[in-house]
Amino acid sequence: MALTGRTALLAALGSLPVGIWEPSWTGILAVNTPLALACACDFALAAPVRRLRLTRSGDTAVRLGDPADVTLTVTNPSRRPLRAQLRDAWPPSSWLPGTEVEASRHRVTIPPGERRRVTTRLLPTRRGDRKADRVTIRSYGPLGLFTRQGTHDVPWTVRVLPPFHSRKHLPSKLARLRELDGRTSVLTRGEGTEFDSLREYVPGDDTRSIDWRATARQSTLAVRTWRPERDRHILLVLDTGRTSAGRVGDAPRLDASMDAALLLGALASRAGDRVDLLAYDRRIRALVQGRAAGELLPALVNAMAPLEPELVETDARGLASAALHTAPRRSLVVLLTSLDAAPVEEGILPVLPRLTKRHTVLVASVADPKITEMATSRGNTEAVYDASAAAQAQAERQRTAERLIRHGVTVVDATPNELAPALADAYLALKAAGRL
Repeated sequence: MALTGRTALLAALGSLPVGIWEPSWTGILAVNTPLALACACDFALAAPVRRLRLTRSGDTAVRLGDPADVTLTVTNPSRRPLRAQLRDAWPPSSWLPGTEVEASRHRVTIPPGERRRVTTRLLPTRRGDRKADRVTIRSYGPLGLFTRQGTHDVPWTVRVLPPFHSRKHLPSKLARLRELDGRTSVLTRGEGTEFDSLREYVPGDDTRSIDWRATARQSTLAVRTWRPERDRHILLVLDTGRTSAGRVGDAPRLDASMDAALLLGALASRAGDRVDLLAYDRRIRALVQGRAAGELLPALVNAMAPLEPELVETDARGLASAALHTAPRRSLVVLLTSLDAAPVEEGILPVLPRLTKRHTVLVASVADPKITEMATSRGNTEAVYDASAAAQAQAERQRTAERLIRHGVTVVDATPNELAPALADAYLALKAAGRL
């Protein structure tokens, strides 16, 4: 019976005299001419690697937490069949820990002149651009004794976008927006409202809203309804300095800030307002301006995807100047930053009058839920000390917020899971009060 592959190699090794065998290919080939010829033939029959043609196709963008499929097409132009093992290398953060080996390696068999496709499934664990590394191919001969190996550069980039977990809150916020927009029987008043329509008076309506002229023309009391003004300008400012790098739970504060900014951007664009984005620390990291409502959300997530916290102190004066340049007319400036005492007192407070003179300012900050948990802990000496430290941190944070409020700033301070809906509620409250 004919022996093939590694069985032939073992048979050849078994025919060597005892004492002559050395664990090296040099020794094997020197004493066994048939094996040498078999290896030479195996090497000659292995398909060449350098002549292979490789192209990519597939996903170019994916939300964090979702899989992305990238297809590699391998064409074999030679006259020999390709029997190969292929490794499609990507950065380690392209897969869940421990799954890289299984996901990146493929076995392919390609007849002469044909092509095959292999798909690599990525499951990125971080935002940003994931760029493909080299493709390494190991081509085997029919006996599997010798291989040819080479690498190919096949560029491809998959942009990993923010996950936008707070999207689930959008329907409820839009329902509240419809109430403010006069589509239901709710009265809103203030300098930022416009007359919408007349309806019949119902008990509980403000008597100041009664339209006496319209009432005189009909047999029932008529009241005016109002709707918030549209086409207001909202500037979302992301502080990407060192304070945004602090981790709350499993993610940096910047990620929670971006999620809140996405919800507010989606809500404000549905309200008919114009939304821009500015990311800044010591220079502009991202800028989105002048996008239509249908283009806004894709533009925001695309601009946020490569953002990472910079381990530098934010230049508050530069941030204020950039905000004023981006929003030359009266706007709502939403600053997503830290409420730590030192950065606020030394950075934001000195430049705050420049912003509040022209704009309505809202400061949103990510609170650490661990502090709240520590503040309620009891039971032993260590827990009491933790509670004391947490209470002190909370009091300092509250004093910082009060200083901002005294300057006319609206402050939203909430945990990562609550920041996005709390910021949306603050926006709706400002709109209902006519402050936009």
